[in-house]
Amino acid sequence: MEYEPLSNPELYINRELSLLEFNRRVLAQAKDDGLPLLERLRFLCIASSVLDEFFEIRVAGLKQQEAYGSVQRGPDNMLPSEQIRYIALVASELIDEQYRVLNEVLLPKLDIQGIRLLGVVHWNDKQQRWLDRYFNEELAPIMTPIALDPAHPFPQPLNKSLTFIVTLEGEDAFGRRNGRAILQAPRALPRVVRLPESCAQSAYDFVLLSSIIEAHVAQLFPGMRVTGCYQFRVTRNSDLFVDAEEVDDLARALEGELSSRRYGDSVRLEVDDQCPPKLEAFLANQLDLASHEIYHCNGPVNLMRLVAIPDLVNRPDLKFPGFTPHIPDRLRRAGDVFEAIREGDILLHHPFESFAPFIDFLRRAAADPRVLSIRQTLYRTGPESAVVEALTRAAVSGKEVLVVIELRARFDEAANIELADHLQSVGVQVVYGIVGLKTHSKMSMVVRRESDGLRRYVHLGTGNYHQRTTRLYTDYGLFSCEPQLTEDVHKLFQQLTSMGRADRLNRILQSPFTLHATMLEYIDREAENARAGRPSGIVAKMNSLVEPQIIKALYLAAQAGVQIDLVVRGICSLRPGVPGVSDNIRVRSVIGRFLEHTRVFYFVNGEQPMVYLSSADWMGRNFFSRVETCFPIDDPDVSDRILKECRYYLDDNCQAWELAPDGSYEPIKASPGERFSAQEKLLAELAID
Repeated sequence: MEYEPLSNPELYINRELSLLEFNRRVLAQAKDDGLPLLERLRFLCIASSVLDEFFEIRVAGLKQQEAYGSVQRGPDNMLPSEQIRYIALVASELIDEQYRVLNEVLLPKLDIQGIRLLGVVHWNDKQQRWLDRYFNEELAPIMTPIALDPAHPFPQPLNKSLTFIVTLEGEDAFGRRNGRAILQAPRALPRVVRLPESCAQSAYDFVLLSSIIEAHVAQLFPGMRVTGCYQFRVTRNSDLFVDAEEVDDLARALEGELSSRRYGDSVRLEVDDQCPPKLEAFLANQLDLASHEIYHCNGPVNLMRLVAIPDLVNRPDLKFPGFTPHIPDRLRRAGDVFEAIREGDILLHHPFESFAPFIDFLRRAAADPRVLSIRQTLYRTGPESAVVEALTRAAVSGKEVLVVIELRARFDEAANIELADHLQSVGVQVVYGIVGLKTHSKMSMVVRRESDGLRRYVHLGTGNYHQRTTRLYTDYGLFSCEPQLTEDVHKLFQQLTSMGRADRLNRILQSPFTLHATMLEYIDREAENARAGRPSGIVAKMNSLVEPQIIKALYLAAQAGVQIDLVVRGICSLRPGVPGVSDNIRVRSVIGRFLEHTRVFYFVNGEQPMVYLSSADWMGRNFFSRVETCFPIDDPDVSDRILKECRYYLDDNCQAWELAPDGSYEPIKASPGERFSAQEKLLAELAID
């Protein structure tokens, strides 16, 4: 189908600016008086962390394009240089607002609750003595100031490390009058220190490591006079590059690249807002950064470090209420998980429903003498993973265990290399997927010998096999032993581990082969149905919507009369509500207690509705640069349940934001007495108080 009439750049929201709007929505949670206070502090830290990664990856990529003289424009027609300028304006505003919220809103409210962050001017004599000992015993022995002189040029600070520039007067032992020194805070020490009860004046008194260093920095320069000490932090390009055509050992290539992440090109300088302009300019010059790449911080230069405070404070009244994830009745009643799956497909919706059944699935498989093999993809798992423990047991017991590990899971590369080494040491067959394509599929398969022959059992999911994130992210997982579906999973594992052309799959849509084309086909079919007067409609829920052809297809479907409801948590380049183009498209984002991570695609399809769950968002990288799975839900009860739960998000009037045609988001306000939260509804329906 021809999409050229819809190529007007004004119909597309820039993806980077859309991501900054997501950051604004996260920051709004820190300002929400209706949320528990310590959770608001957590949201502030998350907003800071999201912005860090944005600079490390997205801004770094734009700077590289600019340096190479790229004139490539996206669907929005913006050059890399133009995007960088807009980003600087918006990001500066967001950072200023983060510190305003911390200093004017959260810290005063925490103080009232007996949770204090004490600056140097607040320390009493007893606290000063304790902090003196802490500095002398914990900090001074491992800190190394570096004077700046011809023999000691400016050292390159580690990526995102807490660093200080110190100004000095006087001569040192060698008669040098250097005037400046660089001091890096030890990474091994906590950035937030809790004062002991013996000297605390409130229930919870905390001191920042940066405050301790600033108060004692003169001790590191005996005989000199310290005239200034200012925090700064450098954000560096953290994207890894591996040449798919040159690499012959992916793990070794990545290990070589990981060290460069700490010292990649500078992309942002955060500096204490009290730092004199002359010093600020000196730092920017040393780091080869322009003035618009400097961001002033009215407080600690890394707000994410404050996330330790909620975990150190035992105040349940200031946190979200606890809950116990539910285990479906059929799984609880059944003698074992395999028996339950044979009765029919089982859907789990995390975190409202427990991840424990999947762990039990692997543990039973590891212990069951009738199980012959286990195959598993791992993208992120986390330390001390029960999944890894079960796979290890299975291998040690003599079962055939194959694990496809994606080494290039961003920021988990080192952990995944270590995991691969461990699994190989216990007899697991480990492969790294396809060079040049990230394996992002979430699949597990168990082959079991039963009375009627071999039977395959599979688990397919929208999220990672990571126990911690299953308590923080919303994700779907499906258990099934349906023959066509399990045959597809078998073929997918064969593709990932062996050579040969891809066999046609029965039910599963796959990137980079069939997913993109099939999604376009399904969207176009809804448009044809609408034009023919047949039932039509699309409901899709995902993390990001960027891919231009998909967006154009959605515009055409909307023009044909298809009602399209999209729940897009983060980036959305589609512009809804444009007269004559996207009047029939509604886009909303839900930001709540849990990070929305499910990918659901529903097509009315005349009178034969189709529901798919997927590991993939509607982004170019998911369609063309990753191995992804998108699997159908055939059980009508299960598909009805998924659609009902999607409707909850479309009805949410507490944590939902509506995307306006101009690219801004407005919070949806509940009418009096009509408050409805999708996540709270799911907690009430699925979880145990």
